Amino acid sequence: MKMSVEAETLSNGSHRSDLSVALDDCMAALDLFLQNEFEEALSRLRCRTKDSMYHALTYATILEMRAMMTFDPEDILAAGNTMKDAQAVCQRFRKKSSFNSLINRTFTEEELHAEVCYAECLLQRAALTFLQDENMISFIKGGIKVRNSYQTYKELHTVLQSASYVHGDNHCHFEGGVNLGVGAFNLMLSMLPTRILRLLEFVGFSGNKDFGLEQLQEGCSTQTFRAFLCNMLLLCYHTFMSFILGTGEGDVVDAEKLLQPYLKQYPKGAIFLFFAGRIEEIKGNLDAAIGRFEECCEAQQHWKQFHHMCYWELMWCFTYKRHWKMAYFYADLLSKENTWSKATYAYMKGAYLSMLSREERQPFGESEVALFRQVPGLKQKIAGKSLPTEKFAIRKARRYFAENPLPLPVPPLEMMYIWNGYTVIGKHRDLTEGMLKTLDEAQKRLDQNPKTEFSIDDQCLVSLLKGLCLKHLGHREEAEHYFTLIVCNETQIKYDHYLVPNALLEHGLLCLEQGRSEEAVSLLEAAKHNYKNYSMESRTHFRIQAALHKAQATEENGVHCVTSSP
Repeated sequence: MKMSVEAETLSNGSHRSDLSVALDDCMAALDLFLQNEFEEALSRLRCRTKDSMYHALTYATILEMRAMMTFDPEDILAAGNTMKDAQAVCQRFRKKSSFNSLINRTFTEEELHAEVCYAECLLQRAALTFLQDENMISFIKGGIKVRNSYQTYKELHTVLQSASYVHGDNHCHFEGGVNLGVGAFNLMLSMLPTRILRLLEFVGFSGNKDFGLEQLQEGCSTQTFRAFLCNMLLLCYHTFMSFILGTGEGDVVDAEKLLQPYLKQYPKGAIFLFFAGRIEEIKGNLDAAIGRFEECCEAQQHWKQFHHMCYWELMWCFTYKRHWKMAYFYADLLSKENTWSKATYAYMKGAYLSMLSREERQPFGESEVALFRQVPGLKQKIAGKSLPTEKFAIRKARRYFAENPLPLPVPPLEMMYIWNGYTVIGKHRDLTEGMLKTLDEAQKRLDQNPKTEFSIDDQCLVSLLKGLCLKHLGHREEAEHYFTLIVCNETQIKYDHYLVPNALLEHGLLCLEQGRSEEAVSLLEAAKHNYKNYSMESRTHFRIQAALHKAQATEENGVHCVTSSP
C-alpha cells in the first residue's frame, strides 16, 4: 500500500496519527526498494530522517544492507553514522524517566514505538560491528550497547504479554518490532561461543534458538513494517549463518516457503532472486543456482553490490563443479570491481590457476606465483581490523615468496572448507566423488614428490578434505581414519595448526551421526579447550558451539540421525 506523508485525513474526515502516516510511508519506501528502485526509496525517506523515527530507522537500515553487501569501509562508516543519527532521533521520542526498567510504567503508543526503534538501532549497530570484525573484539567492546538492546527487547516482550497493555492503532507494527528483536537476540546468542557470552556478561544465559526462530516466524507472518526484516533474517540464518558459522543444517524447506510469496510479488526483485540462487546452491542444484544468480545480475544495474554478491556465489558454484576457468573468471571480476578483500580475490585467482596445466594457464596472462606474491600487499583493514579470511590467505601465500616456491596442494579445495562448501557438495554423490578424485590426484603428487618442511602439513590437509568427502559418501570408517591421522601427526605440523581442532570437530560430528554422543562431546570439548591462536579460530569456535548444541539436542531427544549421500 503506497501513501504519501501528506495523506493524513481519511475519507470519513477523521485524522490519522503522524505515527500511522509515517509507517505507511516507510512501507511504501520499502516497496520501492524491493522493486529495485533503490535511489527512489532512499529519496522518499531522506526528507524526514530528522523528524520521524521510522523514516530515520528505515533509511539507516537500507544503508546498512548496502554496507553488508559491499563491505566497503566507506559504506560501513556511513551506515554506522546514519544508524547513530537514527538512534538520536528515536531518543527524542522516548519517555523521559529516571527509572531504568520499562515494566510497570505507562506509555503513549508513540513512546512504545520509540523504545522498540531505539533498541533496533542498537541491535543493528551491533550487527555492523560483527560485520567489521568476525573475531568479535569490537562486538565485545560494544557490549553495553548489546546488553541495553537485549534488556529493552526483553522488557518490551514482558510489556506486550501483560494484561495492562492497551493495543494502539499500530499495535501490529509494535509487536513485529518486538518479534524481530527477541527473535534476533535469541538466535544470535544461541550461536555465540560460551567464552563470548561470558565476555559480554550474559552470564548464565544462552539464547533459545527454537524460540528465536518462532518469534521471527511470527514476525514475518503478518503484513507489518518489520515482516520483511524478519523474513530476511530467517533467510540469512537458513542459507548463510547456519553454514558459515554452523554445521550447515539450515532448514532449506522453510527457506523456500519464506521466499516464495516475495518472489511471486517481486519476480524481478534482486534480493529475492539472489536468495533463490543461494537456496538452489545449498541444495546442490548448481545449474539452477547459476541460472538464478545470472538472472539476478540482469534484473537491475543500479546497485552493482547485488552483482558482486552473485559473482561470489557463482565463483563457488563453479568451484564445486571443478570448473576452474569459470571460477577464476568470477574471482577476476570481483578483484576488478569489488573492494571487500582484494587480497582474498588475488589468492583465489592464484588458487584456480594452480589447478590448471601450464598450457591451460597461458591465455589468462597471469601466473599463480605472481598472484600469490601480491596477496600480503593487498591486505586492508575494516574499522581497524584485518579480515580473518585475508589473514588466512596471507599465511597460505607465504611459501610462494621462496626463490623456488613449493606449491600448495589444493588451495581452492582448502578455502572451500573454510566456507563449509563440503556440506553443499555432500548432497550430491557425483560432486563429492569428483572432488575426491581431485584429492586422490593431489595425494599421489605428494607421495611422489621429495619430502619438504611442508609435507606433513600438506598430507594432513588432504587427509582432512578426503575424510569429509568419504563421510558424505557413507564411508565412515575410512573418514574416521583420516581425521584420527591428523591428530596423531599433531606435533609434526609446522604451520597449519588449524587442522587439528578442525579434525576433532569433524570427527565429533561424524560420531554424532553414528549416535556416539559421549565420544562426540569429548572430541568437541577437546577442540574447544585445547587449542588457541590458530587460523580462522573464531569461525571454528562457532561451529564447535553449533555441534555441541546438536549433541545436547540429540541427548535430550534420545535419537540420532545417520545421514548418507543420495
